Amino acid sequence: MTQAAQEGALRRRLGAADATVIGIGSMVGAGVFSAIGPAAGAAGSWLLLGLAIAALVAYCNALASAQLAAQYPLSGGTYVYGRERLGQWWGFAAGWCFVTGKTASCAAMAVTFGAYALPGSRVGQRLLGIAAVAALTWVTVRGVAHTARVTRPLVAVSVGVLIVTVVVLLVQGETDADRLAAGGSSAYGVLQAAGLLFFAFAGYARIATLAEEVRDPASAIPRAIMTALAFVLALYLAVALSALLVTGPEALAASSAPLRTAVELAGAAWAKPLVAVGAAVASLGALLALLAGVGRTTLAMARNRDLPPRLARVHAEHAVPHVAQLAIAAVVIVLVATTDLRGVIGFSSFGVLVYYALANASAWTQDADHRRWPRALQLVGLAGCLSLAVTLPLASVVAGLGVLAVGLLGRLLGRRLGSVR
Repeated sequence: MTQAAQEGALRRRLGAADATVIGIGSMVGAGVFSAIGPAAGAAGSWLLLGLAIAALVAYCNALASAQLAAQYPLSGGTYVYGRERLGQWWGFAAGWCFVTGKTASCAAMAVTFGAYALPGSRVGQRLLGIAAVAALTWVTVRGVAHTARVTRPLVAVSVGVLIVTVVVLLVQGETDADRLAAGGSSAYGVLQAAGLLFFAFAGYARIATLAEEVRDPASAIPRAIMTALAFVLALYLAVALSALLVTGPEALAASSAPLRTAVELAGAAWAKPLVAVGAAVASLGALLALLAGVGRTTLAMARNRDLPPRLARVHAEHAVPHVAQLAIAAVVIVLVATTDLRGVIGFSSFGVLVYYALANASAWTQDADHRRWPRALQLVGLAGCLSLAVTLPLASVVAGLGVLAVGLLGRLLGRRLGSVR
């Protein structure tokens, strides 16, 4: 066994370009192909405003995450930052929200992959999603460099298909600016849509959670986070605008595969298989990056005995938290077999918004030597996260609060029994 594995340490194998690709891969599959439908149902013609609000909150959160990751280049993201800046209980709350919320995101991506790859058969879709989880878990336990190599072609295909889809909609579809004013919504609906769409932007957290495996993290991580976020925002705006111009918000809201519906209504039925391939590949890219990110936060929590210590084991050859990855895969497979996609998105958004609220609070406490951006941005990010969290569907909020309470109670019992430091 190597010294690194003995100490539970990971190896710095990723450059800034690799980290950027992983961040893009985490985001692209999530938003366009699964969150845009329920968001259109909530916001109606104000979908683009909801997207803009989600992007603003994501931008503030990204700055906070980048600033913290530069000071604390360790696996675990806000779990580590919260422990260092706010205290152990706050750190645990962030880590627990991330692990549970993003495990749900993994299930959402697996279900989305099955829905696009095998339309019509619900059982077949679930089985295909489970197979995807198993295959990509094998990739993650082979090492982070292997994960990055597999992510690159997945990102290239999904981005390419989205760009082609935008061109097809604008060239072949019958665009009508009046559709941007159809089906109005309330301020509450816009904020709810922003909360759902935030699910689409949260992928840049993967970059921070992989900080222990990035070379020169102080400069590489902030650059990778902001590059990935800017690229994906531009892509999302183009896709959402073109889909609204061709179909209107009602058609997007009514469809479980909104972009497939959009190209069909544009009279480009020939492009439906292309969209299906792009959605399936994008979902696989997001799922792969999500599995890797959740594994690293689980590792960090297990190191501090906030989760079972066995989950902190690192593979001797591949230098990855293989036990954590296998445990996460088992939970995701159960969720894929039993849960509803839209409910999972809301629950995931709640957990991730709480996670980033704590990231902003942590960044607020940093001293001048480690501060890169104005403190006011952390206030905007904190207020934005909390506002979006409470306007999510009530069932998602209740479920999120319940799971958080279970985690906090479990840690309290663990401390009483002496198993948690």
